[in-house]
Amino acid sequence: MSETLAPATLLFVDDEPSILSALRRLFRPHGYRILVAEGGAAGLALLEQEAVDLIISDMRMPEMDGATFLKQACQRWPNTVRILLTGYADVSSTVAAINEGEIYRYIAKPWDDEEIVKIVADALERQRLESENRRLTALTQAQNEELKTLNSSLEQKVAERTAELRQALSFVEQAHGELKKSFLTSVQVFAGVIELRSGPGGSRLAGHGRRVADMARNLAQRLGLSEAETQNIMLSGLLHDIGKLGLPDELLAKPFNTLTQDQRALVIKHPQIGQNILLGIEKFKEAAIIVRHHHECFDGNGFPDRLAGMAIPMGSRILAIANDYDALQIGTLVQRPLRQEEAIAFLIDNRGKRYDPTAVDAFVKMIAETQKSAPVELPLRTMHLKPGMVLSRDLPHRDGYLLLAKGSSLTADIIGQLVKLEQSEKQNLTVYIRQEAA
Repeated sequence: MSETLAPATLLFVDDEPSILSALRRLFRPHGYRILVAEGGAAGLALLEQEAVDLIISDMRMPEMDGATFLKQACQRWPNTVRILLTGYADVSSTVAAINEGEIYRYIAKPWDDEEIVKIVADALERQRLESENRRLTALTQAQNEELKTLNSSLEQKVAERTAELRQALSFVEQAHGELKKSFLTSVQVFAGVIELRSGPGGSRLAGHGRRVADMARNLAQRLGLSEAETQNIMLSGLLHDIGKLGLPDELLAKPFNTLTQDQRALVIKHPQIGQNILLGIEKFKEAAIIVRHHHECFDGNGFPDRLAGMAIPMGSRILAIANDYDALQIGTLVQRPLRQEEAIAFLIDNRGKRYDPTAVDAFVKMIAETQKSAPVELPLRTMHLKPGMVLSRDLPHRDGYLLLAKGSSLTADIIGQLVKLEQSEKQNLTVYIRQEAA
């Protein structure tokens, strides 16, 4: 079940007891925890002892005015929202409070009850979103460090994967130095973090985002979408599950149709959370919209907005098909993993219900043509591998992250590292090789 959040704590600072009483009466029915102080010094003393989410301070107070008080509060407790209450037209003091105290809003006395209550609610919601964003950023950074540690023996492959990602994201190569580097790093970390979260035994999730991105991109090209639209769809495929970062570990690989009502309520929030995370990056704004709607159904019975038909963005309709096709085969959508032909039958059965009929028809044709041209593969143990061989499947680690991607060309160094991995972890690896490369 969802964790119950503690009520937000508000601190009112004013030298007039009547004002403090009025604010306390106004906000107490809304469930907030209320603290009051009759001056700036008393307010600072309270802040040293109590965790406060939002401050409303009067401007004109003896000994320490509101601008000075909020400036010190900003320096010592920067994450606390600050609102200035002013009852006189002192423009210079108000400007000083805005510049030095970095206040969120200023409100003139006498205030409008409904307006001030709404301003506080909006400020706290913004603070909550910023706090969640900081938490997710810290989590991403931590997962990135873990990824570097886990792949320390495969540094060469990491470099090759990064180069492959740069090629796939060709429009990024036109960006300038540091912006380009930052963008590529973000995509790489975001795309891999869910697979790492799957933990031991979660290897079936390895490469899911990349497979979905590849199929969605190919389907977009087949449907005649522009290069920019195709790139956004490919990005959304890589990052479509980023909103699952905050989910409990046990829900990440559990089939959706086996979840309880409470568990489903948690899972169906991930498209909106994913959109919120991606909106902060300029290059992801279009992909963020696709991510939000990739679980909408063509008949209007999806989530989060119950859009139907052509109201669903084309990119989201494409992503829904590619995502479900892969999820059906790895067992995260229905109770057991389906064979490829069963997954295709599921898509056809739900044509016009879950999925865009035109997109389904094009996808089914694309898969049939891909099967005809697919190379024959050969499963080999590491002792039989040779430089120049090309992988016909992704090679996942048993803990869920990707060791080598489909299409990778083996070198003597990589083969040696795979042999060492087998010996150190006492696990046998089976590598699927294109037969013409064997």
